[in-house]
Amino acid sequence: MRVLVVEDEQYMARVLEIGLRKEAIAVDVVHDGAAALERAAVYDYDVVVLDRDLPEVHGDEVCRRIVAMDLGCRILMLTAAGRLGDKVEGLGLGADDYLAKPFDFPELIARLRALYRRTPMAHAPVLTFADVRLDTHRRLVTRADTEVRLTPKELAVLELLMRADGGVLSAEYLLDKAWDAHTDPFTNAVRLVVHTLRKKLGEPQLVHTAISAGYYLGTE
Repeated sequence: MRVLVVEDEQYMARVLEIGLRKEAIAVDVVHDGAAALERAAVYDYDVVVLDRDLPEVHGDEVCRRIVAMDLGCRILMLTAAGRLGDKVEGLGLGADDYLAKPFDFPELIARLRALYRRTPMAHAPVLTFADVRLDTHRRLVTRADTEVRLTPKELAVLELLMRADGGVLSAEYLLDKAWDAHTDPFTNAVRLVVHTLRKKLGEPQLVHTAISAGYYLGTE
């Protein structure tokens, strides 16, 4: 999952960024509405976490424009305006969900995962391929019923490959979906993560390279 956090309060933005990355979620952060619209138009986000009271362009207008652009991403309003009327108004603007501050972080994660399941790419919360099982809620991977401990980036790449169901995913696609906008596009980070993922999953090898095309899961 790739998420854009739009939050003008620096400390809150940093807390969200750290917490989401611990959940194997790729995160970009901006602090005003104008920057949010620029990022949303360039990058393919699954969910936008949007504050309402933003500088430059108000959060309500950001919501309207993202909906009008029909980008396919979901919008979760995360704001201090928590009265019933505020929630009704926010959802009426086109937001898919609404969570008032202060909030419990596990609830935010649960809501994000629920929204992600409603995106075009999403499938069931438990993924299987051969003898590998990935519980996306618990972030638990097993192979032949034995737990495999993965880093957040390894988890993210494995989930993308499993959702592709044998299809080839380019390094550029994996970089776009599992890393943030500050990542060097010429980095070898994808290759390194795939290498360690192969080793941790063990034999027989499941993660394969399609020369000059990308990576895929297969039993051959």
